[in-house]
Amino acid sequence: MLRPDPYTTIYMKEALYWEPVDKNNKVVHCLLCPHNCRISPDKTGICRVRKNDDGKLYSLIYNEFTSIHLDPIEKKPLYHFYPGSHILSVGTFGCNFRCLHCQNWEISQSNQGDAPTHKITPESAVALAKKDDSIGIAHTYNEPLINYEWVFETAKLIHKENLKNVLVTNGYINEQPWENLLPFVDAANIDVKSFRDEFYKKICSGRLGPVLRSVEIMVKRNKHVEVTYLLIPHQNDSEQEIEDMVDWLSSVNPEIPLHFSRYFPQYKMDEPETPIATLEKAKKIALKRLKYVYLGNVK
Repeated sequence: MLRPDPYTTIYMKEALYWEPVDKNNKVVHCLLCPHNCRISPDKTGICRVRKNDDGKLYSLIYNEFTSIHLDPIEKKPLYHFYPGSHILSVGTFGCNFRCLHCQNWEISQSNQGDAPTHKITPESAVALAKKDDSIGIAHTYNEPLINYEWVFETAKLIHKENLKNVLVTNGYINEQPWENLLPFVDAANIDVKSFRDEFYKKICSGRLGPVLRSVEIMVKRNKHVEVTYLLIPHQNDSEQEIEDMVDWLSSVNPEIPLHFSRYFPQYKMDEPETPIATLEKAKKIALKRLKYVYLGNVK
């Protein structure tokens, strides 16, 4: 059910995965991601897009999108999933992380009304994908899983049309909603931003464990997954940390493609750009345990 937000022209969709925790004060508990936000009336969770309205939790971004493009699948990056094809890529605003180095901070760290949006229903998105000769839809640009209701509905429609559903995600989601979505997911690129929990807490305002679990669950469900690791000087680029991450990934499946991506100063972080030599060293380390290793943002 959609209802209008009385302060905007946006229609809100009642959210999935929440429960009331204080009926007298109308506080709700969001169960979508590991932040497990307790949200008071007229407030939003950490993601900025799930709002408590009179004791019920609503999504502010259902049908609201800031970006829509037809992209090469390799841009996601997915190198081993229908290479050479194109996919309709859509994104909205908000994120459940606060990464100091965010490359898309203009939309991921924005609030409702900060960026213009276009209304795209699940049905119209599928029609666009078919019209543009896309292999399906990629949910990307900002964190798609905070738009869970739209992604879930659209993914089911995509599968009915024998098209593909792709996620480009930080993987920060609770296990039950992840498991319920995966039957309708064909592939994902999941960011592993560091292999240290301290980095996640300090730089991203999150935790490492749930991200690793999301990768592992995808592999157990026989879904195509590739991993991206953005190498940031002085933050997550030590040889030991890279070796630890590679050891974990190879234990999950040594054939998972790994993308080392080059960092450039952005948003609130001003570390120098990643030297090419650092990426090449990381690739050399990874190839001892993994079959497929690629470098990104190097041109």
